Amino acid sequence: MIGFGLTDEQQALQELSLQFARDVMRPAATHHDQTGEYPWEIIKQAHELGLMNTHVPEKWGGLGLGCIEGALISEELAWGCTGIGTALEANGLALQPVLEGASDALLEKYVAPMSEEPRMAAYAVTEPGAGSDVAGLRTTAVRKGDKWILNGSKMWITNGGVADWYFVLAYTDPAKKYKGMTAFIVEREWAGVEVGKKEKNLGQRASDTRAITFTDVEVPHENIVGREGAGWMLAMGAFDHTRPLVAAAGVGLARAAYEHAAEYAMQRKTMGVPIAKHQAVSFMIADMAKDIEAARMLVWKAAWLKDSGQRNTKMASMAKAFAADSAHRIASDAVQVFGGYGYSQEYPVEKLLRDSKIFQIYEGTSQIQRLIIARELFSGR
Repeated sequence: MIGFGLTDEQQALQELSLQFARDVMRPAATHHDQTGEYPWEIIKQAHELGLMNTHVPEKWGGLGLGCIEGALISEELAWGCTGIGTALEANGLALQPVLEGASDALLEKYVAPMSEEPRMAAYAVTEPGAGSDVAGLRTTAVRKGDKWILNGSKMWITNGGVADWYFVLAYTDPAKKYKGMTAFIVEREWAGVEVGKKEKNLGQRASDTRAITFTDVEVPHENIVGREGAGWMLAMGAFDHTRPLVAAAGVGLARAAYEHAAEYAMQRKTMGVPIAKHQAVSFMIADMAKDIEAARMLVWKAAWLKDSGQRNTKMASMAKAFAADSAHRIASDAVQVFGGYGYSQEYPVEKLLRDSKIFQIYEGTSQIQRLIIARELFSGR
């Protein structure tokens, strides 16, 4: 039997997240957008409420919540501000491959403390010349006794300047191509780790995005995540969990843009009637509403498949691509509804348009999602 009702616990979590987004995040969104200041105080409050790291198992101090619950939280926080929301949610991508592959000793050392206090981590895979083409990365790790010597550079690393540790992917045997990639946990304070300047981005400016350089960094052998040569599978497998959550954030941004546009369309009058009475405007808003609903259903199905233990790679990419493209289009249409006012920083939709573009880029571009979908379709999965 198919149903779309939420449990009492899920509804309570959704309401808590919306309240936090409305009362804490939205009032601070403009400040963090204009200054680029990292939202530490908001992170501390979110952590205290249990809105971070929710998928960490109870064994390691977390709530052990599923992908569905994560999607509910992600949508509401993104409705408040996707820049702050990305800062809050970035731990998830770093944690997921560690949760799936790390030893109990690593989980005890690096993951458990994150439930005790607001600590941050970062997923350090993307490189200056290897974004969507992960196989093109050049970072290497060479075995030297009981340590690995890590050299290379990473780019566009979310939480790069505030993370205590990084999930790092490096070649340990380039001849084996992707099967020669190994994952490591690398601490930010280790000798040889250099953190670059904060990038000045188009949108989501509260998010801390930086380059990270590794020069002869000594990584203990026990800091390998999983086994040697299994890094690529862990790094890519994490997206089956995180892409539905990124898609949910896209839904949250689109919902915010739609609400602003619909409200303004009822207030603004031309030719003696609200512009919502003009078909050209009302059809734009109708398209916003239907695409938000469709995107959310894709998110929920992708998340449900993951929680059910079923393969969700195709559906996660469908959700990510559709929600990302819809969010950007809906934010752009919201600016159009506002007209000249929408182009001004004094109105909220200008920021939403800037923030929306990154959804089509991070965690796999919209074009990469289509490649994945096509691969899954033609492989019969």
